[in-house]
Amino acid sequence: MRVLFVTLAAPPHFFAQVPLAWALRAAGHDVRVASQPDLMDTVTAAGLPAVPVGPRLAQDESVEKLRQRREKAAERLAEPPDAQELMRMAEDRPERLTPDFLDGLFTVMTSAIFQNFSAEETVDDLVALARRWRPDLVVWDTLMMGGAVAARASGAAHARLLYGLDLVGAARERHLAAAAGRPRGLREDPLAEWLGWTAARYGVGFTEDLVTGQWTLDPAPASLRPPTALPWVPVRHVPYNGRSVVPEWLREPPARRRVCLTLGLSFREVMGGEQTSVPALLESLGELDAEVVATLDSGQLAEVGHVPGNVRVVDFVPLDALLPTCSAIVHQGGFGTAQNALVHGVPQIVVPNDLWDIHPRAALIERSGAGLRPSGSGPLRPAELRGLVTRVLEEPSYARNAARLRNEIEAAPSPADLVPVLQALTARHRRLS
Repeated sequence: MRVLFVTLAAPPHFFAQVPLAWALRAAGHDVRVASQPDLMDTVTAAGLPAVPVGPRLAQDESVEKLRQRREKAAERLAEPPDAQELMRMAEDRPERLTPDFLDGLFTVMTSAIFQNFSAEETVDDLVALARRWRPDLVVWDTLMMGGAVAARASGAAHARLLYGLDLVGAARERHLAAAAGRPRGLREDPLAEWLGWTAARYGVGFTEDLVTGQWTLDPAPASLRPPTALPWVPVRHVPYNGRSVVPEWLREPPARRRVCLTLGLSFREVMGGEQTSVPALLESLGELDAEVVATLDSGQLAEVGHVPGNVRVVDFVPLDALLPTCSAIVHQGGFGTAQNALVHGVPQIVVPNDLWDIHPRAALIERSGAGLRPSGSGPLRPAELRGLVTRVLEEPSYARNAARLRNEIEAAPSPADLVPVLQALTARHRRLS
């Protein structure tokens, strides 16, 4: 079987695909990874064949461009609210989920995000690759809908592999339900318009699987999954942290309780900085009766005048090697970091921001009893964070609930177990197409 993986040119998104790609290769299948040219070194470093498609994504240059696209898209609305609000895919308050809000959400997300990540040249290259190489299955990043178009244009089966909570699937179901209750002439569907126009360039039509896949591969524990009616297949999350060397100090057990502080790759490489004060974080943890390992680079440390004596600062250490030695982790709520902590049964303190699905993930982790988050949305108060970490360390229920979620993850099929399932699903969908 030939399997084409399509991923956004952001390392954390690709890292979520590596274990399944290698499971397929180890089972004897032919695998290739397509992404924007920015990611080629990262893909080849993982030992996988890489195919560049489209222009560079240039994440380090795109934040301002995305802001401009978002504001321009908002101008299409008669009374546009704050543009940031119109990108709140995680919105689930019933009073906010009006047809007008959902129309605006998909207008802005299509123009500023989906259309940008699957640019015309990128989709052209993906379709040309798929028609030339003839994959049996395309596994695509939920933000790279061009992968679904390429699958349809080449006759391949296709599935989404989620990076984070399925905000797209949940919001899409709400949007379709809201539109169905409006007169036909008032139904707005900018996502279907764009994908329909894109697919038509290659002689195929629009169907909903171009948005949500023929099925969805979800590595999140079932208890932390937003409810949708979409067909999904669970897969165990296996951490991949990129090329790394385990440092000597990490080869010995810690002398006392250890707490990890990390702000994740997404903030360094995608968003260009943190929305939380690093000095405040370090001040919060400086008085703990614990060793703190803080993964901070020189840029993140630039504003730090003093590093507390109980804090070990390292530029990078693989979380998969560090977390088994930790009693708690403080982090920004990103998918890869949270999943690493879940895999190792480590209680979490999430200091969330507005990026994608971080707030709902923090809420789900807190609701599960496996972690805590600061109250309110104002500036982080060091005393509050210190209290949260102390509580997680001292109250056994957090470790018990984190272990329960770890067991839930371990019960899901491993990437290797999933290979025959993917073969069967691929054969079934290709027979039906």
